[in-house]
Amino acid sequence: MKSLQYDLCIVGGGLSGLSVASFVGHQRPEVRRLVLEQATTPGGAITTYNESGYLAEWGPHGFLDNCAESRRLVELAGLQHAVTTAPLGRFVRYVCLNGRLQCIPQKPLRILREPLMPWKGKLRILADLWKKPLPGEPTVAQWVEHRFGKDLLPFADAVYTGTYAGDIDRLKIDAVMPGVRELEHKHGSVIRGVWQARREAKRREGTGRKGLPAMTSFNGGMAMLPQHLAADLSEQGCLAFGNQVQGLVRDEQGWRVLMEQGEIICRHLVLALPVNQGLALVAAALPSLPPPLPAIPEARILSVLLGFDTRACIPFGFGYLAPEQEARFTLGALFSSHMFPGRAPEGHHLVEALVGGRRHPERLDLSDDQLITEVCRDLGQLMDLPPPSFATVLRPRSGIPQLEAGYSNLLAWRQQLHAAHPDLHLCGFGWKGIGINDMVKEAARVAEEICTHGVAGESTEVKGVYF
Repeated sequence: MKSLQYDLCIVGGGLSGLSVASFVGHQRPEVRRLVLEQATTPGGAITTYNESGYLAEWGPHGFLDNCAESRRLVELAGLQHAVTTAPLGRFVRYVCLNGRLQCIPQKPLRILREPLMPWKGKLRILADLWKKPLPGEPTVAQWVEHRFGKDLLPFADAVYTGTYAGDIDRLKIDAVMPGVRELEHKHGSVIRGVWQARREAKRREGTGRKGLPAMTSFNGGMAMLPQHLAADLSEQGCLAFGNQVQGLVRDEQGWRVLMEQGEIICRHLVLALPVNQGLALVAAALPSLPPPLPAIPEARILSVLLGFDTRACIPFGFGYLAPEQEARFTLGALFSSHMFPGRAPEGHHLVEALVGGRRHPERLDLSDDQLITEVCRDLGQLMDLPPPSFATVLRPRSGIPQLEAGYSNLLAWRQQLHAAHPDLHLCGFGWKGIGINDMVKEAARVAEEICTHGVAGESTEVKGVYF
């Protein structure tokens, strides 16, 4: 069997793996590194659809530009001039309430002035100042109702439908918002904690950047990011496609990564894979340190792409989300041609409707024609739309990891695993979040550990909530 030796082997050529390799190469170009990807193209779930003049996404549609690590990655990819943005301060989102699209302002005080909930519900939010933290590991729904009242539940439902395609009665608040939960325990109130955190941030940043962030993509779609990172790594001889890892072995030489083509021997090993794929490899390689659960649930969604001519009356903004109480067929929709230029042919609009999720996996089994019919009926009740001039269905293979019961224990196990094996690093889709910025931050942290040969502590970030 052919054996090759490297300082660093990264399993997975999705965004996480490419980011780790790029960050390490920038900091320590002398490190001999190799990224193994089983597919023939890079990017994992990040894939762009481009047909008949319509540009859409199989996976994530963008990322907020308030993450320094992501901005640095864009520079490493050489994509600064291909960036296109949709500022949250100018683009609004909508929530479907009582069968109508209701505009959600991005600023809390403006939200309070809107007639989105009764005044008693708005006043109930202030009870957070006196509510003691819920013990244990409550669900998002339990936590929101306890701290802010049940009138806020539809809005929380919309947020986590849009983020995870998840169920707030199953998602755990400690898993999806650990930073906010930490503020709650430290200050006795989320409102007090956020206020204090903002004061401290202003003192640290001084006259730095202010205002709301912007949703960011690229003029050729999100696939440009992994493609450009991969092209650079391929040019350096650091990326190999068509290599499926069959097993891992830890011995006195380091880590052995077993493949049909041979094996890689490395000092540091990064499994930059979705959570469940990474767990399967580690559980087989290290039976003495089994994970607390063999896998976590995933939610799958599909996208129904609809093109309309100028007769379509689509409200300006990012799109809308529908809480479960509305009993809609569609989870929500993105008004893609409003967000970014070049998403539809001249004189046309593109709407990307999302179907399925944790609560309604049965809808994924419908035929394309059934899905298009049902989505057009659903959207037609909310907007004035002509028959679509273009329609197709995208069925991504990747599922969205659900941070439900046991996920916090899984993160604690990952820390124990790294303490026992400092040369093994787990990151990727679902570890410490599912967003682009979440994955890039984790990749940057892992790269820093590898470059310094140390073990950096994992910080708990307070993430902003944007509709």
